[in-house]
Amino acid sequence: MRIGELADRAGTTTRTLRYYETRGLLPARRTENGYRAYDESDLKLLDEIRTLQSFGFGLEETRPFVECLRAGHPAGDACPASIAVYRAKLGELDALIGKLTAVRAQVGAQLAQAEARRREPEPRCGFGYGEW
Repeated sequence: MRIGELADRAGTTTRTLRYYETRGLLPARRTENGYRAYDESDLKLLDEIRTLQSFGFGLEETRPFVECLRAGHPAGDACPASIAVYRAKLGELDALIGKLTAVRAQVGAQLAQAEARRREPEPRCGFGYGEW
């Protein structure tokens, strides 16, 4: 299949596919007349990339999964390098959860203080209306 058909089937753009090609993630075979040619395995690579990106993986983080598929494995996470990326991503997520939990606690404390202040009577300035 040519690049336009692959883009349509993958739900992406030809520009994205060319970018992936320049990054070495999507190999492009060329026909005699110079057109890029792809097959079903390329569609599987794109599906792997897009799935991982939907989980928050950066494009470079998808490389071990793509290489695993290109090596002939039935799944992109069947290789040790892919497992290592999963572990690293989980570590990042755990750290982010820890930071978010701390920020949530701070915001909760600020809310509690604000609500307590709201229940206090408002101070009077000692002047009535028009007493300047």
